[in-house]
Amino acid sequence: MEKFRAHIAEIAARPEHKDPRIEVQHLLISFKGAGTNATRSKEAAEKEAAALWERIVKGEDFDSLVKKYTDDSHPGIYGMVLSGGGDQHKMVFPRKGMVPAFGDVGWRLKVGEVGTAGFDPNKSPYGWHIIKRLK
Repeated sequence: MEKFRAHIAEIAARPEHKDPRIEVQHLLISFKGAGTNATRSKEAAEKEAAALWERIVKGEDFDSLVKKYTDDSHPGIYGMVLSGGGDQHKMVFPRKGMVPAFGDVGWRLKVGEVGTAGFDPNKSPYGWHIIKRLK
């Protein structure tokens, strides 16, 4: 768990990229009472997120894990833009239209890299988002 929490802190400490648009895929691990259908405890959610992150770091296929474990819908791919309204029909949203931690992590990742937004009642209220930057 220490490595997982250190990973979250390391990503949060990075500077953001200035790219006007990014695309990410995420794996949400939620818990009972967080506004999803999840029934696990908050503690169990963090443990599961940490275990899945370890599997991703070891090379397991991200999309396969999203398909099997996410508490959101598969494929969980979203585009985000820094300014403008996006295009919801194409799953592109303004950064401010998403959970804050989603963009906070997405704009700190390089293409192909994975980072995690830890649970935060204000910035990541649905649980732990393991995010892979696609574009």
